[in-house]
Amino acid sequence: MFETKEQVLEKILTQKKPVCPHCKTEMSIWEVPSISCGDGLGWGTPYLYLCFNDECSLYKSGWDNIKDHYAHSASYRCMCYPGTEQFELITVFSSVGGTGQIVDDKIVAQQEVLKEATKKGFSILAECYVSKDSPSVMRIILDPTEPARVRLKAAEMIGDIGEVDAIEPLRNLKFESKLIQEKVEQSISKIHEKSFTRECPFCAEIIKKRANMCKHCGKEVAGQ
Repeated sequence: MFETKEQVLEKILTQKKPVCPHCKTEMSIWEVPSISCGDGLGWGTPYLYLCFNDECSLYKSGWDNIKDHYAHSASYRCMCYPGTEQFELITVFSSVGGTGQIVDDKIVAQQEVLKEATKKGFSILAECYVSKDSPSVMRIILDPTEPARVRLKAAEMIGDIGEVDAIEPLRNLKFESKLIQEKVEQSISKIHEKSFTRECPFCAEIIKKRANMCKHCGKEVAGQ
């Protein structure tokens, strides 16, 4: 199942941080850079654990090791993949290398706010589903400040409880998220299917599925 970056971080925050095997220091959550690494296949995860202890034996000895073997000024940091005991090395070229991507307390706090907003959004959607409150579901879909997971669920739900009048405002928007856009398209198809309607291929107005002529533009639509 596809996981958003936010979902991955949320999962990592619930895990116990690993300890660097070289210095026994708790490792930091590290957001990987947007550039690909090594073979160009990417990092495989949006977050890793890194040891940023400057007294770590791996880091301290790495400077001489790389200088002696490769004639470069660089060293190593210990790296670990979340949820595993897979420890590897990552090259750094200064003592501050990679520190800009450390997930600090501010980001953790932001994640907690997002988590609460998501929880609240799902609660509202559950109430909307029971009461068939499609206007409120539409509001959530159209609100870019709502958490992405909540909007995605709302985009799915509108197909179950929405009526034909929900199609036009959905058609008039292009969503920044490809996943939300795809879910909206699926929901529009579901609304048409249960309402026995379709859109005129000439004027885009909604007509009956079995119509031979569009009542809006007068064009023949049989077989279209």
